[in-house]
Parts: sequence; structure tokens; C-alpha cells
Amino acid sequence: MAHHMTTEDVHEYINGVCFKTGPPGKVGTETEWLVTDSAHPTAHVTVDRLAALLEASGPPPAGSTVTFEPGGQIELSSPALPGPALAHEALAADLDHIAKALAGGGLHLVETALDPVRPPVRQLRLPRYTAMERFFANHRHPSGHTMMCSTASVQVCLDTGSDPADSRARWELVHRLGPVLVAAFANSAVWRGRSTGWKSTRWAIWAATDATRTRPVLDHDSHPDPATAWAAYALAANVMAVPEIPGGGGTWIADPGVTLAEWIGGQGARPATLADLEFHLSTLFPPVRPRGWWELRMIDAVPVRWWPVPMALAAALVDDPRARAVAEEATEKLCGGPFPDRYLWMRSAQHGLGDPAVAECARVCFDAAVEALPRMGAAGLASLVDDYADRHTRRGLCPADTRPSVPAPRPESAGARAGRTGTHRDSGGPR
Repeated sequence: MAHHMTTEDVHEYINGVCFKTGPPGKVGTETEWLVTDSAHPTAHVTVDRLAALLEASGPPPAGSTVTFEPGGQIELSSPALPGPALAHEALAADLDHIAKALAGGGLHLVETALDPVRPPVRQLRLPRYTAMERFFANHRHPSGHTMMCSTASVQVCLDTGSDPADSRARWELVHRLGPVLVAAFANSAVWRGRSTGWKSTRWAIWAATDATRTRPVLDHDSHPDPATAWAAYALAANVMAVPEIPGGGGTWIADPGVTLAEWIGGQGARPATLADLEFHLSTLFPPVRPRGWWELRMIDAVPVRWWPVPMALAAALVDDPRARAVAEEATEKLCGGPFPDRYLWMRSAQHGLGDPAVAECARVCFDAAVEALPRMGAAGLASLVDDYADRHTRRGLCPADTRPSVPAPRPESAGARAGRTGTHRDSGGPR
């Protein structure tokens, strides 16, 4: 019989699983990509078509996992490997493998973090995504549908820390770095064929979607220890869906109208279990999500050439002691304290490195990372980060400033239209 959750169980699980500590140094990266057909860039590419091309090409050679997001975005998740150089080598090989498979079918990866012209269309029909869509509709968050189907990010995964004190220091640092990463890699200025006035429209879309599950965990108003802060966040968040059977079976109840704390307190359709807690945590999307490692979720997908830069930058600033000291000082100056406030996140998303204070902090952080990466056995990545900084950061620019605005539609042939037929396939895991 399943154990019924209590508030104490939530705190115990989060302490033991989400904030487990150990020797740091491993790095993982998840890259999400919108995909388009070169012959008709305004048409949606079906998941069936993508899956067939990827299956025919065989598994990625370095062991990355391939899944699909609700709108048909491809997600490539690398193994967690010691240091940024090995993480880069693995995902680069696997991304090249994927890109070649797609090119063979006339497809290519879109180099922005928000679909600039195609409307959001949900392809995956898993109960999770159906419930998610209904939840956002009930709460009048149309941005939720766009978030699910039209956005793409680079997610960097870093170890929690060696002990609770190190874990807390890293937790605060990655939160302070968050707005800098938003601004330095902002790459979604065009939506529905027009400039939006935001350098990271993707961030604005996420921020407009159910604040109980997308706002940052920490800001100037909250100073508890990390595990307590995350437990409080999870308990206060709206429950997105309740499977009839714990673990996901049966009919799903979308948007039951309770927070996790209220559900545990007896207001749900049935008692909550550990499986329900695990599912609930997977539906929370703050910019830093603790999962036994830090998952940095605030970074826009960038052009293919540059995807390793945010991974290398974050790993250097968190895992190299000298670079970390520089980043801690620079980000504390930017934030005026241990955490960024909500206004700083929004400034970074709207203005990118057009904000002088954010731009200055970014330059300091990039310089520290370029110096640190050779010490981490990643001299090649240091050169790439330096090149990116020369073209963008040191000039006060982000990719949104240097990308073409809107792709021009190409004439569509009858053969191209015929190539769009096919059914949708359910695949993928939690976002």
C-alpha cells in the first residue's frame, strides 16, 4: 500500500534527494532545438518524421538521450561527465550526429529560442501534456501553450556542492548568475513575425506562466536554507494534475484546484504519495531547479556554433575556485546582496546587455571563465568563450542583437506539402 505523504515527508525527500551533496565537478547539458524544413520554413515538422530520421541514423555515439518536447522540439541530454571539456566533446559528437540525420531529410535546427513565425501546435498527446495544457487554459495563461510548444533552451547541470555550506554558496551564486546568463545569451527577440521589444521573449513567456511554478525560488524576500526554500516553494505551488492511480495510471484530473500543501492537508481527490510528489516537482520550472544537482533553466537556445559557451561559462564560474571568487564578488555587486530581485531578471530579459550594470558584470564573468577554462583542461572551450565574448559580450551584444529578424518564407511545392503527412507520436519525458 502506498505511503500517504506528510509535510515532513516533503522536507525529508527534498533534503535527501534534491540537495544531496558530494564531490563536485560533473557537468551535463540539455539542448532543446526547434526544427524546420528548408523547403517550407513556415510549416510544422511532425514528430513522426523526426523520429523516423533519428531512428534510421542509430543512437547518438556518445550516449546522449534524445526526447521530444510537446511542440516537436528535439531535446538532446548529455551524460553527466567530469568537467566541461568531456561534456562538450560528448554532446558535440551527438549533436553533429543528429544534425546530419536531419539534414538528410531536408531539415535543420532553428537557431533561436522561440519559434519566430510558426504558431504553437502541440503534437505529443501524453496525459502529462494534455493535463498541462488544460491547467494553463483554466488559469488563463495562454503563454503556457506557447512555452510548451514554441520555446527552446540550453540547460546546464552542475553538482550541488561538497557539503551543506558549499551547497548554499553555490545555490546563491547560480541564482545571482541567472540574470547575467539570461542577458548574455538572449536569443528570442522575434515572435509571430515581429520584433517584441524583448531580447529574451522566451523568458517573458515563461515568467507570464503560473508564477507559483516559474518564479525564481530565491529573491530578496526569502533567506531560508536552500532545502527549506525549495520545500516551501513546492508546497505553495498549484498542483497541475493528479493521476487517478499513483504513478500515472488511469484517468488524470487536470488542475484539481489545490496547492501541494492543501492536497497533503486532505483537500485532494485522494491522499498524495511519493510518486505524486516526484511528479509535482517535475512540473515546477524555476530558473534554478534542484534535482540532486543544479539545473540552470534560464538560458535561451543559441546558434549551434555557440551552444557550448553557456555550459563552459557556468561550469568555470561555479567549479573553478578563482573564477568563482570573481563571479561571487561581481554578482553580489550587481544584485546588491545575496540574491537577484525579480526586477533584475526582467531587465536582463528585456534589455539583454543593453543594461550597463548587467553588461559590466557579464564582461567580468566572461574574462574570469576564459582564464579558468585552461586550468580545467578545457583550453579549446576557453578560445570559443573568448571568441563569443569578442563578438557579443564585450560589445554589449547578445545573439538577439546579431540574428536576422524573420526568416523569409519560401514557395512551397506540392511535393513538399505531401511530405508533411503523418501521424503524431508520443515521446519524451518531463520538461
